[in-house]
Amino acid sequence: MIYLHKILPALLSPYSLFLACIIIGLVKRKYLIIWAALIGVLILSMPVVSSFLFAQLETVGSRKTPEDVYPADAIVVLSGMTHSIRTAKGIISEWKDPDRFFGGMELIKAKKAPIIIFTKGKLPWKIGPPESELLEATAIGMGVHPQQILVTGEVENTEDESREVKKIMQSRGNRIILVTSAFHIRRATINFEKEGLDVQAYPVDFKSGEYALTPMDFIPNPNALATTEKCVRELIGTVYYTLKAIVNG
Repeated sequence: MIYLHKILPALLSPYSLFLACIIIGLVKRKYLIIWAALIGVLILSMPVVSSFLFAQLETVGSRKTPEDVYPADAIVVLSGMTHSIRTAKGIISEWKDPDRFFGGMELIKAKKAPIIIFTKGKLPWKIGPPESELLEATAIGMGVHPQQILVTGEVENTEDESREVKKIMQSRGNRIILVTSAFHIRRATINFEKEGLDVQAYPVDFKSGEYALTPMDFIPNPNALATTEKCVRELIGTVYYTLKAIVNG
């Protein structure tokens, strides 16, 4: 199922639509279609455009501090912060974007909940130890008591995470502070509320920060197009889980 979740959004990505337009234009000898697709991709590849689109995913308010949330029964930190690195002594996990982790640390240090839950993200194609091992060890090294740390069973996506957290919370209360990236918080909240949890969103890892425009922001580049594709993928996921929640009542 995880492969299907990854493949379907790719079919609607700018890359796929551009390729489809090229094929249609060549087959039908409608070169205007090819030119229109090329111009469209160039526009979507501009950093100023991709940044604007990404900012629309992050319209969840400003970055919070622990003082902005009320106490809960648990702090939940979603996975997606590390990648595997091969070393002379074997494969280890290395930080890629630790904002979610440090957001959770802010909250547990401020005693906003008695426990912190890390999700054990483990994709089929990922090698090496699960991310939660690094998170747990680092949290303990920062002074969090081991009994305050819980780890879910293995999960592959946000829906899995919400189900596994629900299992842990069955005897511990219903109120959670959900820590994840700002662009992902809307979809994550839908999934956790679907499980009957009382969610306080704590978005971190904002990508659309404040900066001054420069001429370089209007020059297309692959990184900007990748950002646009990420926007499309997240939007598709949000729409899918919203409709699923409505259908399931």
